[in-house]
Amino acid sequence: TMSSLALVLPTGLEGDGDMQFLMNGGDLLKVRSGSWKKTRYYKLQEDCKTMWHESKKTLKSKQTCESQKGFSVEDIDEVQTGRQTEGLRKYTEESVEGRAFSILFKGRQKGLDLIASSEEEAKKWVGGLEKVISNINNLSPQKKTEHWIYSCLRKADKNFDNKISQKEMKSFLQDINIEVSEDYAEMVFQKCDESKCGFLEGKEIEHFYEILTQREEIDVIYGEYAKTDGLMSAADLLNFLLNEQKEDVSQNDALQLIEKYELDENAKAKQQMTKDGFLMYLNQPEGLIFNQAHKSVYQDMNQPLNHYFISSSHNTYLLEDQLKGPSSTEAYIKALLKGCRCVELDCWDGSDGEPVIYHGYSLTSKVLFKDVIKAIQEYAFKTSKYPVILSLENHCSVEQQKVMAQHLISILGSALVTKPLGDQMPTCLPSPEELKGRFIVKGKRLDKLEDMFSESKTAEKESQKTKSLKLAKELSDIVIYCNSVYFHGFEDSRDKQSFYEMASFKEGKAVKLAEESANDYIRHNIDKLSRIYPAGRRTDSSNYNPVPLWNAGCQIVALNFQTPCPEMDLNQGLFLQNGRSGYNLKPSYLRDRDTKFDPITLPDGPWLKHKTLHVMVISAQQLPKVTERKSSIVDPIVKVQIYGVPADTTTVETQYIENNGFNPMWNENFQFDVRVPDLALVRFLIEDYDSSSNNEFIGQYTLPFNSLKNGYHHVPLLTKNGDRISSAGLFVHIIVVDAE
Repeated sequence: TMSSLALVLPTGLEGDGDMQFLMNGGDLLKVRSGSWKKTRYYKLQEDCKTMWHESKKTLKSKQTCESQKGFSVEDIDEVQTGRQTEGLRKYTEESVEGRAFSILFKGRQKGLDLIASSEEEAKKWVGGLEKVISNINNLSPQKKTEHWIYSCLRKADKNFDNKISQKEMKSFLQDINIEVSEDYAEMVFQKCDESKCGFLEGKEIEHFYEILTQREEIDVIYGEYAKTDGLMSAADLLNFLLNEQKEDVSQNDALQLIEKYELDENAKAKQQMTKDGFLMYLNQPEGLIFNQAHKSVYQDMNQPLNHYFISSSHNTYLLEDQLKGPSSTEAYIKALLKGCRCVELDCWDGSDGEPVIYHGYSLTSKVLFKDVIKAIQEYAFKTSKYPVILSLENHCSVEQQKVMAQHLISILGSALVTKPLGDQMPTCLPSPEELKGRFIVKGKRLDKLEDMFSESKTAEKESQKTKSLKLAKELSDIVIYCNSVYFHGFEDSRDKQSFYEMASFKEGKAVKLAEESANDYIRHNIDKLSRIYPAGRRTDSSNYNPVPLWNAGCQIVALNFQTPCPEMDLNQGLFLQNGRSGYNLKPSYLRDRDTKFDPITLPDGPWLKHKTLHVMVISAQQLPKVTERKSSIVDPIVKVQIYGVPADTTTVETQYIENNGFNPMWNENFQFDVRVPDLALVRFLIEDYDSSSNNEFIGQYTLPFNSLKNGYHHVPLLTKNGDRISSAGLFVHIIVVDAE
């Protein structure tokens, strides 16, 4: 039966009570508004990753029609217990606190607010979902492929007889994104239908699965190195690691890989690797293109804050556009989980003396300041332990500013920086390491930071300033290291701007400075922070290219995190390294006061480390469809892009392959000259080719040039929202050498 490919619950979850509870299913109250609260029956499917929910509708003729909808557990971002979302707080009573929970989804999919029939059941739903999510995250790429193909096979078996007819096979192939000619389909079918009974079952389906997932390109590579009775010995594998992957390893490392990834016990006992074990290794983190040594924090985190690029978000409260989209605490949670370290809070006077956050003078909805601070406090350090900067855009009256200060102090407690770290006036900003787990407020101050250490302050002078600046002393007092000031030119800044004072630059102004006076801008950013934000005209929340501003040493290049776009791909790519800490140490020539570096004119200097990059785009596997239509099969084309100093920025593309998203092969070679590798990012983009209109996005992956690994590697693919597409990948060969 088809169950030979069936899904096995991972060890330890077979008899798990919460899992059984999910698979039996149960009723939950779904809450959308004060008046829309309906009971839905939710149930986890056998594939252990799809949740169905049913709603009963009574038709006029007294028939009951059941409509089924579902979502994949892979799309869940976070499961929250209690009444944490705006919806639950607004539309439900406090008495349901213990029975309430919410499911937040990746991307722009609307979250679910649910109420279970008892606290006991709520715990089971949350516990079960968390187990399923962690189980899916821990599956090997092979298992993910099996799951995916298995669920497509089940879908193709229209009459549930555990057999696949030739017609069902054609439909299945379309489902997995491959269009084959009638002749080819017939040939594969005949080859597998050994019993000649006109359909495939049992072992025949397994054979069909093997033909489908065969990787010819891997066979060739394996064949070149498997010199020990057709298998790879540890010495053969070592040869491959030294010659192709250019890794600095010993035979012992090769043995460890065999121990870790070889599935065949006989081969393992002989210290050999089969072709399946080899493919297994190439699908693991060690076989991916991103250098694993850069996955954890590997940079010096003891330099002043302004020596780092800092992952930063603009209008963090918005989930969509800036005219009428919803404002939400959920938007802050999503940005923080993506490693963002500088969030923006647009604060306005609200009713009942409680300040609110929204996009002023627009129809975006409002959210309470204190609710946002609570959400930030809870999620700030889940992805990264390094400091979070709260950038206040303050439009509140002095009265409500006092309330803001109270909320910041009471909710954030000792994690809030309310005075300089040492006993005396500092001379530079503290380091990310010193500020681990802390919050820094960016806003305006009534006086200089130096005044905190002098006795000459008079209350009278301060109250006059409070009136003229419309600034509450309570809020001013907790602005320590990020005092907002206006920028009047580089000369003025050199003379008058202190290290704790920072200017914000609108995108247009910043881009002009980065083009026309890059070296001045770089020197300015050596001892001061600069924040860049998108132009006001971008009401659709679109973004600008952050790379030229990073090249000019700007640290806080704020982007609309809620918008899926190439610019956000670059941001996520840059901050993929260093433990996804949201802090990347700038190269030394962006930290040296006497630097001559200029990204535009590229004078001689230590930044020129001329490299030649050879990329062979070999193949891709299991690309997703771009539309739900069964008959629409993708025609994939691959673009390889370098972003960096202008002299390095370039794009190349392959031919497109017709009607095959399942296992397209290109085998095309490209060569790039990269002069300033420290500042370069590499982006792999796959699109569905269209001759008459724009190509459609399929998937992408961006990483720092210096994090590339040599040799044969799989490139994971991400959705527009930056989430991994579970079984899809691109297979490439990389060589980086010093240019002649």
